[in-house]
Amino acid sequence: MEREFSHINAMGKLRMVDVTSKRITRRSAMARCLVVTSADIGALEPREDEIDPVICARIAGVSAAKRTSELIPLCHTLNLNDVNVELTPHDRGIEVTTTVTATQRTGVEMEALTACAFAALSILDALQIADPTALIDELELLKKEGGKSGNWGRLVENADKKPPTNA
Repeated sequence: MEREFSHINAMGKLRMVDVTSKRITRRSAMARCLVVTSADIGALEPREDEIDPVICARIAGVSAAKRTSELIPLCHTLNLNDVNVELTPHDRGIEVTTTVTATQRTGVEMEALTACAFAALSILDALQIADPTALIDELELLKKEGGKSGNWGRLVENADKKPPTNA
């Protein structure tokens, strides 16, 4: 079975998906990525009178999630209920995990991915002098909940689920 692209109409033209007939439900999504670096991530600890790069990255992630429709042209403008951005040490650098929740007619997958990418970009910016070869890797949607297509995830408990279609 071939899947259709949700943002292309029957005449092959780009369009914003009409969500008018969808039910308003609680929706959430979780994304993650890695900031791969050889730098000592302890260097990200703020010194006296400096801005904390981890706090800055969290703010960048939250701000980006709220502005996703401005950054990705065919995304709907959504009122988000919650955006959580976590940064944790990883053996390859720093893992960024984001969770976004909203009560809407459409999912928040793009908001979770956008939050993750921009938080990682903020960390990458802070690492540029210490490691100019640092990079962002493995940006992925881990799971989504709610909507017509139900729950989906790469996580073990949902491994048998198929990826979402037009949620």
